[in-house]
Amino acid sequence: MESVISFINSNRERYVEELKDFLRIPSISTNPENKADVARCAQYVSDQMNKSGLQNIQIIPTQGHPVVYGEWLGAPGKPTILYYGHYDVQPVDPLNLWSSGPFEPTIKDGYIYARGSSDDKGQVFLNLKSVEAHMKINGKLPVNIKFMIEGEEEIGSVNLENFITSHKELLKADVVLVSDTSFFDDEMPSIAYGLRGLCYMQIDLTGPNRDLHSGVYGGAVANPINELANIISKLKDKNGKITIPGFYDKVRPLTKAERDAYKKLPFAKKAYFKDLGIKETFGEKGYSILEQVSGRPCLDCNGIWGGFQGEGAKTVLPSKASAKISMRLVPNQTPHQTAKLFERYVKKLCPKTMQIKVTELHGGYPAITDITTKEIIAASNALHKVFKKKPLFAREGGSIPVIASFERLLGLKSVLMGFGLDTDAIHSPNERFKLDNFHRGILSVALFYDELAKMS
Repeated sequence: MESVISFINSNRERYVEELKDFLRIPSISTNPENKADVARCAQYVSDQMNKSGLQNIQIIPTQGHPVVYGEWLGAPGKPTILYYGHYDVQPVDPLNLWSSGPFEPTIKDGYIYARGSSDDKGQVFLNLKSVEAHMKINGKLPVNIKFMIEGEEEIGSVNLENFITSHKELLKADVVLVSDTSFFDDEMPSIAYGLRGLCYMQIDLTGPNRDLHSGVYGGAVANPINELANIISKLKDKNGKITIPGFYDKVRPLTKAERDAYKKLPFAKKAYFKDLGIKETFGEKGYSILEQVSGRPCLDCNGIWGGFQGEGAKTVLPSKASAKISMRLVPNQTPHQTAKLFERYVKKLCPKTMQIKVTELHGGYPAITDITTKEIIAASNALHKVFKKKPLFAREGGSIPVIASFERLLGLKSVLMGFGLDTDAIHSPNERFKLDNFHRGILSVALFYDELAKMS
């Protein structure tokens, strides 16, 4: 491994320059006008797989954007890792809040700034470079590996389950490796062992059959914006508990061991407040902030619109109002059952003055992994060697729906070995990735292959 490590250290600058080329491609999967860019990005991933020494490289079409696949299966008797990542990125709006162009990678204060730098291009790329280092030095890997890089994660991986179902033989493996998560803090490596699921809904309320003059009709005709706000206000109580009947019925409670583990995580409450520019938090009573944001479910309104929103005044009583609401789920909740509970309750709250439409937009299952498996131990050993600190284990509040799909469809557990930070501003202006962690990520994944091979 010493020669592999030396190779990685000596190619640090090259890796950054190549990453810049990856980040320059505006692979925004949700924008139809970027379809050609997404295809170009898939080709870039394919070229990098070839450069890294992978074989059987394919750009496989789906009903949307393609999946890029590559493999190296030259280690008989050793485990097979299925690496999953994505090459698509979020939109960049609002553009005026970026300090540099979102697709003009800029290095500042030890970070590389660009859309996709942390989520997930930078993390995909470091995994490819780990393979390249082994192949350049030894001509082989200590384990077998398959790469599956999709182009629709940022739009809910809408075609991925069908892809997995129809390619089960191709994707056969012993474990899934994912680098799309974050460290617990700046210099403390961590391994995520749990992810929340997601249930994403839209409410549309309609009152009168057209927009009305608020002076002529106001006071007699119900306002959809007022009524929608009233409905939303009743979805949680003053203690932060979700009021939907049956919502908590299948929630797996946090065990004493899990709650004790949360207490061991270093968490600076004052720094948290300062970073967010807030004076206090609001969450489910009886749980710590860390438990609230990763171990317990939550409900939030993500967007609301209706009526006049331009400059100046327009005294309109609107015909319609809408809102998007997300619920983060924990084991053993399911998105479709949660959607049914939500729809039933919201319709019950809707007054007779309104017509209501409730739509389930998309969702994902929560996931949790046993931290005593040899794959998790191998990842922990690798991180310990690189960062000189024993990694922590933490659950994350976000969702990667495909993790549950791998378990459900392929019977595979996942190692969530990410190298981002919660301060990387993913999905926001000025997304960034710490270059030290990018480099140490390459070393860590290269060592993970070696550690897992030795344990098998």
